[in-house]
Amino acid sequence: MSEYHTSVLLDESVSALVGSTDGVYADATFGGGGHTSEILSRLSINGRVLAFDRDSDAIANKPDDSRLTLIRSDFRWIYNHVLHQGYSEGIDGVLADLGVSSHQFDTAERGFSFRYEAPLDMRMNQEATTTAADIVNGYEYEDLERILRLYGEVDNSRRIAQLICKARETSQIVTTGDLGKAIESALPKFAEHKFLAKVYQALRIEVNQEMRSLEKFLTGAARALKPGGKLVIITYHSLEDRMVKNFIKAGNIEGKMEKDFFGNATAPLKAVNRKPILPQEEEIAANTRARSAKLRIAEKI
Repeated sequence: MSEYHTSVLLDESVSALVGSTDGVYADATFGGGGHTSEILSRLSINGRVLAFDRDSDAIANKPDDSRLTLIRSDFRWIYNHVLHQGYSEGIDGVLADLGVSSHQFDTAERGFSFRYEAPLDMRMNQEATTTAADIVNGYEYEDLERILRLYGEVDNSRRIAQLICKARETSQIVTTGDLGKAIESALPKFAEHKFLAKVYQALRIEVNQEMRSLEKFLTGAARALKPGGKLVIITYHSLEDRMVKNFIKAGNIEGKMEKDFFGNATAPLKAVNRKPILPQEEEIAANTRARSAKLRIAEKI
């Protein structure tokens, strides 16, 4: 499993999650199974784990453990599955690691990385119909500019969108190399990789509808928890971290505090840590992909 993906903030996140060895917990982002295996190691024979992933490659990592139920599904449907599994009174904790797995980045044909010449794909669910190539070739200029600006926080998003639209007039953009050539003239010197990472992030988020899934997941996870249950989330970029922080604070991704008729706040969660927990220098040195990780913990009121 370590070859598939190295779990980030493993001890910190699982320690925050598991409060009872007989509890029922959900790993909403199974991936290589690192967090799930660590949760299982801390449970008794009566404990249970529900794990979720939409990537068939990840499903193949399932360990042989009768306490584990692995569900191939987008984590946005977590509440429905918790009910379907018979836990109508709620579960004890939900963990989500929102990062893309090392396996997805390092498998060239998945098209997640500009390091490889490969089809411009980026689908986490390989049965989904829309790829990154469909987006760069089919979206109108305004929509391309919007996702680059909002999801990638690309500084010159207008210029990049213009170059993509111009390039596809000559021939379709079907590979990572095609995309690189299309926007090459706008890449900043000495910061090409950092810039390309933002472009790829924007396309990946749009392909997989990550922001919509995260919003629905947060709502569903809060509903799925028992009172006192823990929500433990690891984020990797400012957009998702802001959404998680706002939801914990206010119960919605905008962070707007709402009150009931009696003036009581209606947010379903309360923050356990006001500032996010960050990886130690040793972990970052061993796994550079941990450098942007932030861990937030909340408790169901």
